[in-house]
Amino acid sequence: MEKLFKLKEHNTTVRTEIVAGVTTFLAMAYILVVNPNMLSGADAGVPLMDWGAVFLATALASAFATLCMAFLANYPVALAPGMGLNAFFTYSVCLGMGVDWRVALTAVFVEGVIFIVLSLFKFRETLVNTVPANLKYGITVGIGLFIALLGLKGAGIIVGDASTLVTLGAVLTPQFALAMIGLLAIAVMHHYKVKGAIVFGILLTWGLGIIAQLIGWYQVDPAAGAYSLIPNFTNWTLLPVVKESAVLQFDFKWVAENILNFVIIVFSFLFVDIFDTVGTLIGVADQGNLLDKDGKLPRVGGALMADALGTVAGACLGTSTVTSYIESSAGVSAGGRTGLTAVTTAVLFLLSVFLHPIFTAIPGFATAPALVFVGLLMMASIKKMHFDGDIADVVGGFVAIIMMPFTASIANGIIFGMLSWVILKVCTGKIKDIHPVMWICTVLFALRFITM
Repeated sequence: MEKLFKLKEHNTTVRTEIVAGVTTFLAMAYILVVNPNMLSGADAGVPLMDWGAVFLATALASAFATLCMAFLANYPVALAPGMGLNAFFTYSVCLGMGVDWRVALTAVFVEGVIFIVLSLFKFRETLVNTVPANLKYGITVGIGLFIALLGLKGAGIIVGDASTLVTLGAVLTPQFALAMIGLLAIAVMHHYKVKGAIVFGILLTWGLGIIAQLIGWYQVDPAAGAYSLIPNFTNWTLLPVVKESAVLQFDFKWVAENILNFVIIVFSFLFVDIFDTVGTLIGVADQGNLLDKDGKLPRVGGALMADALGTVAGACLGTSTVTSYIESSAGVSAGGRTGLTAVTTAVLFLLSVFLHPIFTAIPGFATAPALVFVGLLMMASIKKMHFDGDIADVVGGFVAIIMMPFTASIANGIIFGMLSWVILKVCTGKIKDIHPVMWICTVLFALRFITM
C-alpha cells in the first residue's frame, strides 16, 4: 500500500483512506439509480435504453474509471457518468433531436477518443495549470455552493418557485426534517473529530428514514419520486436483469449521413465535460491541499487520462459521458488523500452490481447532509481569495462563484469566470498576462455560445 499510494507522504492511513472511499461512494451512490432512470427514459416517460443494461454499465464504467484515477494519478477522486451530461444525452440528443440512443453513444465514444488525444498532447493539463489562482479558489467556492444547493434540493429543503426561483420546501416532510437532523449530526461529530463523520451522517439519516417508513411517516410513492428505503431482495438476481444489451452499440452509418449534426452533438458533450472535469479536479485538489506551492495540480495528466479512458469505456459498455465527481469532496473531507480512497470507491461500485438492492435504496435526502456539509467546508477557500488586487482576478473569481449555483453548472461558472478574466485583462492593458491556452478557451467559448 505504501509503495503504491505513498500514504506516509500524504499523512494518511489505510483506515482513513477506506473510510473516505466509503464516504465518497455513499455520497454518489444515487447515480446508480438516477443514470439508469435518465437514460432508459423512465424520468421522461419515454422508453429509450434498457434500465438493467444502463445500471450494469454505470457500475462497471464507474469502477473502471475510478481505478484508472487511482493508479494513473493517485488521487482520491471518483468518476461516474456525469449528471447534466446524461440529461443532455436523453433530453437534448435522443428526445430533442429525435436521435436513436445508439447515435448518442457513438458521440460519447468519439468524444472520449478526442479527450485521449487532447490528454496526450497535454492541452487539458495546461488548461488546469494556467487558470489564475484567484479563479481557482473562486471555482472551489462556487462548487461548494453548487453542491450545497444540490443537497438542499435533493432533500426538498428548497423547491422551485415561479416568482422567486427557489423557496423553502415543506418543513414537516420526513425528507426535510431528517436531512436537517443528519446535517446537525455530522456537524456535532465533526466538532468531536469523529473519523468518518460524513459517512455516519449518511447512514444515520438513512436509518431514521427506514424507521419513518415503518411507522408510516415516510410514504412510498414512486410516482412522486419517493421510493422504498428498505432494500428489497424478493426478486434478487446475482446480476441485474438485462433485456437489451447496450455493449458496443454504435451507429456510424447515421454519423456518415448526418455529419454536421453529429459534430454539434460531439462538441456539446466535449465542451461541457472539459470544464466540468477541470472545475472538479481543481475544487477537490484545493480542498485536500493537493495543489503545489504554485497552485498547480501535480500528476494532472494522469487524472485527465483517467477521465478520457472512463468515457471511452463507458460508451463501449453503454452509458453517457464519464467524468470526475464533485462528491469526491465528501471523501476528501473524511481524510482521503490518495488513490486508495478511489480504489475503495471502485470496489464498492463493483459490489453494487451484485448487491444492487442495498445501494439503490439509499435516498437523496440521506446524502443531502453530506453534500451540504462538504459545501460548507469548500467555501473556506474564499479566505484564500484576494479582493483588493488585480480587478480581473477579483471579478473573474467572483463571477465563477455566482454562476455555478445560479446556473446549476460547473462549466458555466468556469466559462463566465474565465471570459470575465480575459476581457478585463485586455481592458486594463495587461494582455501579456493572458496565456495562449486562455485565448484558445475564449475561442471555444464563442463557439459554444453559437452552438447552444
